[in-house]
Amino acid sequence: MQDQSFGENSPVVELPLMSLREVVMFPRSIMPLFVGRDASIKAIDAGLADYGKKIVLVAQKEPDIEKPTFDDLYEVGVVSRILQMLRLPDGSIKVLFEGLERVRWQAVPQQEPLFPLVQVSSLPAEASDPAAAAVLLHMTREVLEEFAKANKRVPQDVINAMLAQKDAGLLADALLPHLKVDYHSKQQALEMLDPLLRLEKAHELLLSDMAAMSMEKRIKGRVKEQMEKNQREYVLNEQMKAINKELGREGDPEAELDELEKKFKAKDMPEEARERGLSDLRKLRAIPPSSGEYTVLRNYVDWLLDLPWNAQKETSIDIEKARAILDGDHYGLEKPKERIIEYLAVQKLSGGLRGPILCLVGPPGVGKTSLARSVARATGRDFVRLSLGGVRDEAEIRGHRRTYVGALPGKLLQSLKRVKYNNPLFLLDEVDKMSADFRGDPASALLEVLDPEQNATFMDHYLDLDYDLSKIFFITTANSLHSIPEPLQDRMEIIELNSYLETEKIKIALQFLLPRQIAEHGLKPENMRISTNALLEIIRAYTFEAGVRNLERELGTLCRKTAIKLVEEKNSASVVSITRQNLSTYLGVPRYRHDERETMPQIGVCTGMAYNQRGGDILHVETTLMAGSGQVLITGQLGDVMKESARAALSYVRSRAEMLGLDPRFHRKVDIHVHVPAGATPKDGPSAGVTLVTSITSALLGIPVRNDVAMTGEISLRGRVLPIGGLREKLLAARRSGIVRVILPRDNEKDLKEVPEEIVRSLEVIFVQNVDEVLPYALAATAEEIFAGRSNAQPVYLSLRNPALKKAAVQEMLQAQ
Repeated sequence: MQDQSFGENSPVVELPLMSLREVVMFPRSIMPLFVGRDASIKAIDAGLADYGKKIVLVAQKEPDIEKPTFDDLYEVGVVSRILQMLRLPDGSIKVLFEGLERVRWQAVPQQEPLFPLVQVSSLPAEASDPAAAAVLLHMTREVLEEFAKANKRVPQDVINAMLAQKDAGLLADALLPHLKVDYHSKQQALEMLDPLLRLEKAHELLLSDMAAMSMEKRIKGRVKEQMEKNQREYVLNEQMKAINKELGREGDPEAELDELEKKFKAKDMPEEARERGLSDLRKLRAIPPSSGEYTVLRNYVDWLLDLPWNAQKETSIDIEKARAILDGDHYGLEKPKERIIEYLAVQKLSGGLRGPILCLVGPPGVGKTSLARSVARATGRDFVRLSLGGVRDEAEIRGHRRTYVGALPGKLLQSLKRVKYNNPLFLLDEVDKMSADFRGDPASALLEVLDPEQNATFMDHYLDLDYDLSKIFFITTANSLHSIPEPLQDRMEIIELNSYLETEKIKIALQFLLPRQIAEHGLKPENMRISTNALLEIIRAYTFEAGVRNLERELGTLCRKTAIKLVEEKNSASVVSITRQNLSTYLGVPRYRHDERETMPQIGVCTGMAYNQRGGDILHVETTLMAGSGQVLITGQLGDVMKESARAALSYVRSRAEMLGLDPRFHRKVDIHVHVPAGATPKDGPSAGVTLVTSITSALLGIPVRNDVAMTGEISLRGRVLPIGGLREKLLAARRSGIVRVILPRDNEKDLKEVPEEIVRSLEVIFVQNVDEVLPYALAATAEEIFAGRSNAQPVYLSLRNPALKKAAVQEMLQAQ
């Protein structure tokens, strides 16, 4: 063991070295340290065993270095005495050091060092000016006294010892360990050998520490004051809650208003709406919660917060995916689906297209509503449906003004509140079923909603603020355009959905309706087999519709009958076969009968084609002549338009009396009765004009009408055949009834492209421009016989035929044919 002693004339000696992290040891100070590094523990053990309990403590330049080299240490350290050591359970030790003297060290080379070993030499203090030292000592003592009053972490006896110190260097060394300053600054003070400079540095650091303490005290004071304020508010709020509970008011109105104000400031909404909401909140604070006006204002504020002003749902447009969804959900409807795909493609390319406004027009049950739902799914938008059937109050669209009791926004904004986004797909269903009364016209209110140039600033009466509806994809549906005002039609893109063909209904039933009904009734696909002929019989004899709604109901009936049979037989694996022959045992007697063509040509009986919302059908127009005075009877529950067509047909026949070989005064000698059977069914429309002319002409000439011919077309007094609508459905009805030849207006030739090719191929289609062209195709006689009066048929009244027919008129007609 080497006995080492230090003084002013201490020789150079060797001692173990321990590095310190963020700590600086000073002479004549006592400091406890926790030591965990292996090299440091071995250095302490060596100091205790071999170096007289002495060790050199040197601060590291960078505290993050786990195994510092000599270059990582400061050059000046302090030789310290190990006063006490305690080993801890985790392997570390707690050591109490006493600083002896500042020294400069130099590394001792070692082969395999267990701990650093250095040679140290003492650094004696330099001489200083006694007068300056005395002044600095006095200044430091004054600051130290203030420090002692403000800081209680340093014991009073230590403070007294420092105040009694008369040596500048010793006071600095005693003061510096107690300051909360950066260890680099302490190391600079340790390396200062001039006591005056060292005390000046200590004085500077003492002032810095006191300033930090003062700031810390102020911050703690503010925090404490805030905490006390919060505590006070908490106590008062709890008391308010108790008072409100006693009064029957569970919530705290002020706290709720504060929360609403935060929501207004955080919500993404127009500034005008935000200012309106904050203004109403200020009014609410001044109104007692028990007041009726408070409830009105509060409801209005809640509506402002709940509406999705700028909240948009992210939508993605994938054309292939959209096409797959539309084709997967709906069979046929190629034209409507293609139009929708066009809109989506344009919207994808432009990125900023305003919400399109489509109007799907078609008979009930053809898939208008479900098509809109599929479009919503294809575009990733939320689907909102608003039924306008029977709506007669403008407030249903625009809302009520807040002056009314129980006022609310219109149905549009109510629906947007539910979906929480301002860009859904909005279906306005049954837009043709609205009506108007003294409360206003909802169709007029829709003019602003469905106008892309105006709906960005839609004004709801309740909100009394502009609301942007331009991001909404509007789709409307209607069964007919007749009851929709023209200005409203002008704002929409009309897409017509035609009735389904029988072949289309069969495919829809097999691919969509039947599997769905089987699943809903708890059956398995193998439990029921239904033939194609049975499906066709259901379509023709048990349903009479343009769509497939009733067809699905009948299939549901078949599923229920099948379920009963399976339960009664107690065999869930049995198979029920449904054919055309046994269909009536499940569905009963057929409920509908479509008109068939006549079995043979008849005089005065002509076959026409009609169209209504349930699809197409043929109708027979019957004309009979009776001796009389020229009366004309028109029966069959015909509408005004069809009655006018009958009168026009008779006038045309009278104008052609000479060419037909009739007595020009024939109308004075006979009564003409025109009847359209199925008298309980209302009928109207101008398209039966050519049928009426042919029927009347056949009766007057006594020439039968071919039973395999059907016709349609409006007529003018000049004999022109004008275009008609519903061509697709009419041709389908003609083919179903066994008609071979159809006569159509020439102007409808372009519409034949919309008719499926399978229907066109099965019919002989003849286009005409004039009624005179119709008669040779429809009557069982040649043109010469019809217009020259040489038919073998006997007229009903021989006196009606004029044998003296003008030759020039006949020749002109023959040339036209």
